[in-house]
Amino acid sequence: MPRASLALLFLLAACQRAPTAANAAASDAGGAPASGLERAAIESGAITDTGKTSPVGLYQRSHEAGRDLLCVMPAKDAAFRFGLQANFGEDQSCRGQGTARRAGDKLILHFKGGDRCIVVAQYDGDQVALPGVVDMACADLCEGRGTLEGVSFPRIANDAASALRARDSDGKALCEG
Repeated sequence: MPRASLALLFLLAACQRAPTAANAAASDAGGAPASGLERAAIESGAITDTGKTSPVGLYQRSHEAGRDLLCVMPAKDAAFRFGLQANFGEDQSCRGQGTARRAGDKLILHFKGGDRCIVVAQYDGDQVALPGVVDMACADLCEGRGTLEGVSFPRIANDAASALRARDSDGKALCEG
């Protein structure tokens, strides 16, 4: 019995694969290793390789309470600058600007201001989604019962010119030059 268990253990160990170069690269970039099917879809062009997709552009969602906007512009040192506004009804909104940087499939948003609000958003190439829980320091960006928690911004344009033209609900430039 012990020999059979030992043989089975060696057999199972031999069946496990070593990580491929593509999986190692995906892991090093901060993302989860891509499956074989996902790698094939990326190589064929069926899906976008988000690791190579710049977040620069304009993101917008319209809804019954208004419009949520996020603009992302290139900045120095491979970083980005951004502006956002999320509306939740009359006198309930959030607005902020700052700098951002990529970390794998994340976009780390550093808001300007005294409280140092930082949000780690999910970025998939077509959308920026803020997490369901954000730092308490971000509450100062919001009026009324507004919160940045769980807000998502689908991409509508992928160029800096569109991001630069973005205006908040008061008509002010969201991504100032």
